[in-house]
Amino acid sequence: MPVSPINEIQKVLNYAVTAIPRSKILMGVSVYGYDWKLPFQPGTLAESFGPQIAVQRAARYGATIHYDTASEAPYFNYVDAQGNEHIVWFEDARSFQAKLDTVRTYGLRGISFWSYPTEFPQVPYVLADNFQVRKLS
Repeated sequence: MPVSPINEIQKVLNYAVTAIPRSKILMGVSVYGYDWKLPFQPGTLAESFGPQIAVQRAARYGATIHYDTASEAPYFNYVDAQGNEHIVWFEDARSFQAKLDTVRTYGLRGISFWSYPTEFPQVPYVLADNFQVRKLS
Protein backbone atom coordinates (compact mmCIF):
# COMPACT_ATOMS: atom_id res chain seq x y z
CA MET A 1 0.00 0.00 0.00
CA PRO A 2 1.10 3.62 -0.24
CA VAL A 3 3.80 4.97 2.08
CA SER A 4 1.50 7.57 3.64
CA PRO A 5 -1.98 7.46 2.09
CA ILE A 6 -3.84 10.73 2.52
CA ASN A 7 -7.13 8.99 3.30
CA GLU A 8 -5.48 7.23 6.27
CA ILE A 9 -3.72 10.42 7.38
CA GLN A 10 -7.09 12.18 7.42
CA LYS A 11 -8.54 9.46 9.66
CA VAL A 12 -5.72 10.04 12.15
CA LEU A 13 -6.09 13.81 11.95
CA ASN A 14 -9.86 13.61 12.45
CA TYR A 15 -9.16 12.10 15.85
CA ALA A 16 -6.00 14.09 16.64
CA VAL A 17 -7.71 17.48 16.33
CA THR A 18 -10.27 16.40 18.95
CA ALA A 19 -7.52 15.76 21.50
CA ILE A 20 -4.68 18.16 20.57
CA PRO A 21 -4.86 21.85 19.65
CA ARG A 22 -4.31 22.23 15.90
CA SER A 23 -1.62 24.82 16.58
CA LYS A 24 0.49 22.11 18.23
CA ILE A 25 0.28 19.52 15.46
CA LEU A 26 3.11 19.12 12.97
CA MET A 27 2.21 16.50 10.38
CA GLY A 28 5.09 14.17 9.57
CA VAL A 29 5.65 13.91 5.83
CA SER A 30 7.39 11.00 4.16
CA VAL A 31 9.69 11.59 1.24
CA TYR A 32 10.62 8.10 0.09
CA GLY A 33 9.24 5.06 -1.62
CA TYR A 34 9.09 1.31 -1.17
CA ASP A 35 9.64 -1.46 -3.71
CA TRP A 36 7.71 -4.57 -2.65
CA LYS A 37 8.26 -7.99 -4.21
CA LEU A 38 4.94 -9.69 -4.96
CA PRO A 39 3.19 -11.68 -3.78
CA PHE A 40 3.84 -10.16 -0.38
CA GLN A 41 5.22 -12.61 2.17
CA PRO A 42 4.81 -11.72 5.87
CA GLY A 43 8.17 -10.85 7.39
CA THR A 44 9.71 -9.62 4.14
CA LEU A 45 11.07 -6.11 3.86
CA ALA A 46 10.75 -3.69 1.00
CA GLU A 47 13.64 -1.78 -0.52
CA SER A 48 13.36 1.92 0.28
CA PHE A 49 14.65 4.84 -1.78
CA GLY A 50 13.92 8.42 -2.81
CA PRO A 51 11.44 9.54 -5.46
CA GLN A 52 14.08 10.09 -8.14
CA ILE A 53 15.24 6.48 -7.83
CA ALA A 54 11.61 5.37 -8.15
CA VAL A 55 11.17 7.31 -11.39
CA GLN A 56 14.48 5.99 -12.72
CA ARG A 57 13.42 2.43 -11.88
CA ALA A 58 10.09 2.88 -13.67
CA ALA A 59 11.97 4.14 -16.74
CA ARG A 60 14.49 1.26 -16.61
CA TYR A 61 11.68 -1.34 -16.62
CA GLY A 62 9.40 0.56 -19.00
CA ALA A 63 6.72 0.80 -16.31
CA THR A 64 3.87 3.28 -16.47
CA ILE A 65 3.53 5.42 -13.35
CA HIS A 66 -0.07 5.56 -12.15
CA TYR A 67 -1.63 7.85 -9.54
CA ASP A 68 -4.09 6.58 -6.95
CA THR A 69 -6.47 9.45 -6.19
CA ALA A 70 -7.91 7.91 -3.00
CA SER A 71 -4.49 7.74 -1.35
CA GLU A 72 -2.97 10.60 -3.40
CA ALA A 73 0.08 8.48 -4.22
CA PRO A 74 1.97 7.39 -7.33
CA TYR A 75 2.84 3.76 -7.97
CA PHE A 76 3.92 1.36 -10.68
CA ASN A 77 4.38 -2.36 -11.26
CA TYR A 78 7.25 -4.09 -13.00
CA VAL A 79 8.80 -7.52 -13.47
CA ASP A 80 12.51 -7.85 -12.67
CA ALA A 81 15.14 -9.83 -14.62
CA GLN A 82 14.44 -12.93 -12.49
CA GLY A 83 10.72 -12.80 -13.37
CA ASN A 84 9.60 -11.46 -9.96
CA GLU A 85 6.68 -9.03 -9.93
CA HIS A 86 7.10 -5.81 -7.91
CA ILE A 87 4.96 -2.86 -6.90
CA VAL A 88 6.55 0.46 -6.05
CA TRP A 89 4.74 3.14 -4.05
CA PHE A 90 6.49 6.48 -3.63
CA GLU A 91 5.97 10.20 -3.16
CA ASP A 92 6.12 12.89 -5.84
CA ALA A 93 5.29 16.58 -6.14
CA ARG A 94 1.55 15.79 -6.49
CA SER A 95 1.38 13.62 -3.39
CA PHE A 96 3.52 16.10 -1.47
CA GLN A 97 1.17 18.93 -2.47
CA ALA A 98 -1.81 16.85 -1.27
CA LYS A 99 -0.16 16.61 2.15
CA LEU A 100 0.45 20.36 2.25
CA ASP A 101 -3.19 20.95 1.27
CA THR A 102 -4.22 18.71 4.18
CA VAL A 103 -2.12 20.75 6.61
CA ARG A 104 -3.88 23.88 5.38
CA THR A 105 -7.35 22.29 5.44
CA TYR A 106 -6.92 21.09 9.03
CA GLY A 107 -5.29 24.34 10.15
CA LEU A 108 -2.24 22.54 11.52
CA ARG A 109 0.96 24.22 12.66
CA GLY A 110 2.89 22.76 9.71
CA ILE A 111 4.89 19.74 8.61
CA SER A 112 8.05 18.03 9.71
CA PHE A 113 10.58 15.72 8.08
CA TRP A 114 12.54 12.98 9.82
CA SER A 115 15.43 13.97 7.56
CA TYR A 116 15.60 16.58 4.83
CA PRO A 117 14.71 15.08 1.46
CA THR A 118 17.88 15.67 -0.54
CA GLU A 119 16.74 13.13 -3.16
CA PHE A 120 13.44 14.97 -3.72
CA PRO A 121 14.40 18.17 -5.57
CA GLN A 122 10.80 19.40 -5.92
CA VAL A 123 10.36 19.82 -2.15
CA PRO A 124 11.87 23.31 -1.73
CA TYR A 125 9.84 24.66 -4.64
CA VAL A 126 6.53 23.15 -3.55
CA LEU A 127 7.15 24.26 0.04
CA ALA A 128 8.03 27.82 -0.98
CA ASP A 129 4.78 28.04 -2.97
CA ASN A 130 2.78 27.05 0.12
CA PHE A 131 4.43 28.12 3.37
CA GLN A 132 7.05 30.20 5.08
CA VAL A 133 9.87 27.73 5.70
CA ARG A 134 11.91 27.65 8.92
CA LYS A 135 14.51 25.04 9.78
CA LEU A 136 14.53 24.15 13.46
CA SER A 137 17.63 22.59 14.96
